[in-house]
Amino acid sequence: MENNNVIYGINGPVVTVKQADCFEMMEMVHVGKQKLVGEVIGITDDLTTIQVYEETTGLKPGDPVTGTGAPMNVLLGPGIIDNIFDGIERPLKAIEEQAGAFINRGAAVSSLDDQRLWNVTLKVKVGDKVCGGQIYATLPETPIIEHRLMVHPDLCGEIVKVMPDGEYRIFDTVAVLRDDEGSEHNLTLCQQWPIRTARPVKERLAPTVPLITGQRVIDTLFPIAKGGTAAIPGGFGTGKTMTQHQLAKWCDADIIIYVGCGERGNEMSQVLEEFSELIDPKSQRPMTDRTVLIANTSNMPVAAREASIYTGITLGEYYRDMGYHVAMMADSTSRWAEALREISGRLEEMPAEEGFPAYLPSRLAEFYERGGRADVLSGGEGSVTLIGAVSPQGSDFSEPVTQNTKRFTRCFWALDKSLAYSRHYPAINWMDSYSEYFNDLDPWFRQNLGDDFVEYRNRISALLQEESSLMEIVKLIGADVLPDDQKLVIETAKAIRVGFLQQNAFHADDTFVPLEKQKAMMKTILHLHTKAKEIVAKEIPLSKIINLGLFDKLNKMKYDIPNSKLEMFDEYIKEIDEKLAAFSK
Repeated sequence: MENNNVIYGINGPVVTVKQADCFEMMEMVHVGKQKLVGEVIGITDDLTTIQVYEETTGLKPGDPVTGTGAPMNVLLGPGIIDNIFDGIERPLKAIEEQAGAFINRGAAVSSLDDQRLWNVTLKVKVGDKVCGGQIYATLPETPIIEHRLMVHPDLCGEIVKVMPDGEYRIFDTVAVLRDDEGSEHNLTLCQQWPIRTARPVKERLAPTVPLITGQRVIDTLFPIAKGGTAAIPGGFGTGKTMTQHQLAKWCDADIIIYVGCGERGNEMSQVLEEFSELIDPKSQRPMTDRTVLIANTSNMPVAAREASIYTGITLGEYYRDMGYHVAMMADSTSRWAEALREISGRLEEMPAEEGFPAYLPSRLAEFYERGGRADVLSGGEGSVTLIGAVSPQGSDFSEPVTQNTKRFTRCFWALDKSLAYSRHYPAINWMDSYSEYFNDLDPWFRQNLGDDFVEYRNRISALLQEESSLMEIVKLIGADVLPDDQKLVIETAKAIRVGFLQQNAFHADDTFVPLEKQKAMMKTILHLHTKAKEIVAKEIPLSKIINLGLFDKLNKMKYDIPNSKLEMFDEYIKEIDEKLAAFSK
């Protein structure tokens, strides 16, 4: 049949087709002779508007546009992990082998390797009744991740045919399901899912389990739950990407999805190199065995940035449905919002604040709402934790992307330029940051670490708060006029800042710190503070206590005490007691 749908107008990534009544809203289409991937984003009685996810250079009016009859979707199956995709799930390694260093427009490569054989073990037999989400087969995707093949959420019926265990390609049929209407459906190793539709779950669960990151300022002061949402806002050079790298390397999620959205190419190549060299601390296998990378660099078509976030979250939900805990890093949602702004401008929509479209808040909400912890259809529990970096221009946290992200996330880790420039990393400002997960997570901390963990955290927060107030006075009239008890607060807060909150990503023991050590460090700092406070109350000068070198020793304990020798903290507390006992006589 002849295709009468042809391009009428082109404006950057936005293409219009005149008098086409065969397209549906959000339908995936192929544009031009090279079959560029696009999506229908607007329909009127005489014009259909299409957003093209590839470079439109060379397109001209009269070029054909063909519909696929399906929404913009991704292929889900084995081979996703340990792979690198662009924003619309095209595998960059396969494209490089086919076309070299740059992606050809209209590159038609299967998202997953359709020739690779997978060793499949069937979990169903003829006559079994199965429903959406149920696992019908498993296979080893990587040495540490078992891929669980699930019935499509929309299907329900009886298994009428099962193939023997063995090696199959992703499009091979391994079982046949007959639904209630009598139609038969082939169950293969893969399924397709529209990226803008959230995958269903049995029941959403409260965020009562923390995502342990090994980063003290996060785990102790501003914790995030599994299935939680967090924003990392910060200006250029404050360490957003490095903080996300640390979280990706060390957090206790089963699978990491890292979306580089509009980031510089050299940053993404650094991620690739680092992750391929890193050994996963839990399995002693390469980190790439549980990592998916979506590289959508700043020189790639701007419209694909918009899709990359949805592609990432859809992959995350797929592994969540298998019963895994997934952490997705989006770096950075500001570049994604800029892509929305550019396309909105091309569509001549009415701009809102700072030129962003009026629907920016609802798009951000749509994205962050897809995080969460849930009872999944396959049985068991899974979660998707969303951690989005925000890059406000000039570190201005009042700009629209940061402000709207704050509305939809419950953790806010504010990066501070002055901390970063003074080499204090992670540069999370303890006065501007917050976490709303305390009420949800405190029962877990009490049960697993004792009531005193929460008490220590509250005392440390109070000391930092008090120090901040005192520093306002010090800036005005100097530290000399302060009484010794207030000078002690400043000295203890310094030990908290340098000895506890500051962390070295390149030190073997300090890059990841278990919660037990974090608790012991807080206990030791607070023990010194309490003992010193008693002595200062007897009007003994604070300078005498400082001259003992105890505060300096606490600043170095993160390096001097290995993670495996926590009993050394008892020796520190004993030394504090012995040295300060001299003043009690």
